[in-house]
Amino acid sequence: MSDDIKKKIEVLEAEMQGVGFWLNKIHAQEVIKEIARLKAEALGEGKYDKGGAVITIFSGAGGDDAEDFSRMLFEMYSKYIEKRGWTSYLIHSNANTLGGYRNITFEVVGRGVYGELKNESGVHRLVRISPFSSKKLRHTSFSMVEVIPKFDKGLESDIEIPDDEIKVEFSRSGGPGGQNVNKRETAVRIIHIPTNISVHSTEERSQADNRSKAMVILKGKLFKYLEDERIKKEEGMYISKITSAEWGSQIRSYVQHPYKMVKDHRTGVEVGNVDAVLAGELEPFIEAEKDLKSFEKTKVNASA
Repeated sequence: MSDDIKKKIEVLEAEMQGVGFWLNKIHAQEVIKEIARLKAEALGEGKYDKGGAVITIFSGAGGDDAEDFSRMLFEMYSKYIEKRGWTSYLIHSNANTLGGYRNITFEVVGRGVYGELKNESGVHRLVRISPFSSKKLRHTSFSMVEVIPKFDKGLESDIEIPDDEIKVEFSRSGGPGGQNVNKRETAVRIIHIPTNISVHSTEERSQADNRSKAMVILKGKLFKYLEDERIKKEEGMYISKITSAEWGSQIRSYVQHPYKMVKDHRTGVEVGNVDAVLAGELEPFIEAEKDLKSFEKTKVNASA
């Protein structure tokens, strides 16, 4: 725990011991909530860790194989989400004709989702014999996973976006194979002009609902962008922007040929059962990454 946070907690706890503290119930509740927030921060728990998340998977280098890998990752996370008792909702998908995804965005609702999955953000790499190669050649493909917090009611005001900083585009919601299944232009794309970050929402029934959903996602993306910039300045190191990461800087590799292994390049954790991992057995990687982040935070605080 940093000295600054420790002092703030001590001041607030001293205030709680004061005469008449409970006379103003609204203020008392605010103080208690602030103490809980500071203690959570000291333990490495971010402000949005207890809430939901929005996950986007982008296909990178690798053509049909990469788009198929994005499908595999989507199914992997869907199975992990189901195991945890959380719920997911599709927001937008751009599918190919082979069952893969150029990109897909979905929302995950449940307690502690963002805190659990936020470290899954990054480039994932797959090595296998390509099912799309007639010569059965080994192929390497990449997909990027982006995890942002879901801004629930009461948190949306944390990020303000002026109307003159966004561009809103409308189109028809498309079905499988690109067929238009909705004659009205209900699909929404919003572009944040200063950063060129764009978001889509196509699964809601009305244009207004898709616009509202897209704005919530945009705020989450901006939060992640600003957080990465803050870390970059504090640590004096380069942090790749989510939408323009280098495909070679993978955080995890899934190797199915010539041997079988999933390796996390940040923690060094290795699992030989690739099929189990792709079936949602992500606990070894998620727990190891939590421990790593906790250790890094402790080390930074100790040196401050």
